[in-house]
Amino acid sequence: MAQAERNEQKAKRAGPLQVAKAVFWSFFGVRRSKDHDADAASLTPVQVIVAGIIGAALFVFVLIMVVRLVTS
Repeated sequence: MAQAERNEQKAKRAGPLQVAKAVFWSFFGVRRSKDHDADAASLTPVQVIVAGIIGAALFVFVLIMVVRLVTS
């Protein structure tokens, strides 16, 4: 029985695109409850943390580039 549960959990793991989409909408602050429930079932905490760090770094990089563009 435990093996079947592990296989089911592996099958439910989200792909990189789904993780990026979930993190983007979380940064934006708008998510439907249906999407939130689906993400909660398929995303692992490690996936969310790594994607969040990458998303935050990308956001800061874009802000820095925009400020440099405007001030130059």
